[in-house]
Amino acid sequence: MEERPFSDISYEQFLNEEKLMGSKCAKCGALFVPPRSICIRCYNTKMEWAQMKGKGKLVAFTCIAVGPPYMIKEGYDRQHPYCSGVVELEEGVRVVARIEGVNTNKPETIKVGTPLTVQFLHRAEGENLKTFLAFKPA
Repeated sequence: MEERPFSDISYEQFLNEEKLMGSKCAKCGALFVPPRSICIRCYNTKMEWAQMKGKGKLVAFTCIAVGPPYMIKEGYDRQHPYCSGVVELEEGVRVVARIEGVNTNKPETIKVGTPLTVQFLHRAEGENLKTFLAFKPA
């Protein structure tokens, strides 16, 4: 794999390539998603890229009815809320992402512990391409 700096830009490039990448400490093995350039457990600066399988479970969530402007442009509002959640990946690390394929108008039907798989949401094209991390029920 090519060498890329451990940065938000590199993380977003991997998302555009439909790869969920994190960093792994070469000393203690701690994983981080999004990636970090310094391990916050042992303060080591030698990090390696690690690709996540993209499978996990929902550990927390919230349904949002009043979102930021870019979510409003996608059609989310008080009648059409979206779900944001914390996903614990099989690798043991947790990541915050949008949760797709759930009934946000009935949040009581969304269950903690639900198995999830990664989904990459592509918006725009060319140089304006932006990919958002999401998960959907497996």
